[in-house]
Amino acid sequence: MRILLINPPRSPENKILESAPENARKYIHKKLIGPPLGLLTVAAAVRDFDVRVIDLKGEYDLHPDAPGLNELVLSCLKDFNPDIVGVTFIASEFYYGMEIFRISKKYNPGILTVAGGLHVTICPEDFTDPAVNILCPGHSAGIFRDLVMAREKGLPPESIGGIIVNTVKGHHGSSCQAPEWNAAGSNFIMPDRSHLKRWLQTYKVGNDPSPATYIFTSLGCPYTCSFCSIWPQHNRRYYVREIESVIDELKQLHEYDTVRFADANTIVDTKFIHALFDRILKEGIKKKYIMDIRPDTAVKYPGLIEKLAEAGLKVVICGFESFRDEELKNYNKKSSAADIKKSIEIFHRNHIMLRGNYIVPNDYGEDDFKALADYAGSNRVVYAGYTILTPMPGTVFYNEIKDQIIDFDLSKYNFFNCVLQTKLPLERFYENVGKLWKIKLGEDIL
Repeated sequence: MRILLINPPRSPENKILESAPENARKYIHKKLIGPPLGLLTVAAAVRDFDVRVIDLKGEYDLHPDAPGLNELVLSCLKDFNPDIVGVTFIASEFYYGMEIFRISKKYNPGILTVAGGLHVTICPEDFTDPAVNILCPGHSAGIFRDLVMAREKGLPPESIGGIIVNTVKGHHGSSCQAPEWNAAGSNFIMPDRSHLKRWLQTYKVGNDPSPATYIFTSLGCPYTCSFCSIWPQHNRRYYVREIESVIDELKQLHEYDTVRFADANTIVDTKFIHALFDRILKEGIKKKYIMDIRPDTAVKYPGLIEKLAEAGLKVVICGFESFRDEELKNYNKKSSAADIKKSIEIFHRNHIMLRGNYIVPNDYGEDDFKALADYAGSNRVVYAGYTILTPMPGTVFYNEIKDQIIDFDLSKYNFFNCVLQTKLPLERFYENVGKLWKIKLGEDIL
């Protein structure tokens, strides 16, 4: 049984980048760097079969002049001749993923096509194209393995609990109940990073000479921010891994000096984080760490931030979201604007490179942009990010304002394009967002 797992290319849609001043463009995100952790976990679950992972993001980073999607995927299909093709989906890459399935079916209609990932989990209704055979929602490495084994034995996919079968008459669930699956605990599967050697050098952040990899210590999130799809994906549940499991994984990351924690918020259970880093220090594990930490968490636990910095924390991504308390309340953020300044002082005092991210609503006028620029200019971070408030499918925010959406092109749902009506003329709105990206530590060039 030959299994081909594909990470689709990134969406090229980025109106902020297109509209920004030339001297701001170098700061604007052009790509999300990091290996496809979910696919590597699925690959590990079926390691006793003939499995291959293709990271098309890494491929196009490695060879920007590589052939188009059709030629590239067809070449992989001819070379490997898979029985099963699996693709992981997020909203902005939906069309690329579907095209991969169509190419696969055209090459060989007998290939079983399997869709997984975030968009499958929260928006299964989008997957009605006949090129899709099976949907595996949630943390589905286990049910994917069951599906592969059923396929090998000639059993119908409906016999596998937890999957959704796409038919000409619509979606049908399996005939048996989905098995319990604790992806952070008893069912944790170590990702098989051996598949990534071809693209290893593309997983570098900034000027770091070493590639970075993802690792998670928790799944889900106890916070319920209205714009976020992480907690709906996990039905508001929050799971923490065993410390020894994390330590074991860190010890295996010989090719990676930089580790990006892929948790929604790395610091939630402070006792766990204290204990984890006590073990990291005791084991003498030397890595550079990148984490997502809320500003109010840093303010509440400054001693923990100091400890993490001593243990190797070098970069923090901090969701400031807004400089206005009323906007934070609308986002159900559960923190205050006053926490931003305090958290910046704490991170900088510990020599941690800070990226603070702000969300720009579609109804901002010129005065709002000036107020945000003044605030960000007086509360500087090494890098600041300014993305557009986007009603991501599956979120509370989407359900609240879905009737106001004017652009349903999913390739634009990556926080760099506005899909709602703007108060300013659209091009002027983008120009204002682009200019904000020039504000950074030690440089006031607005």
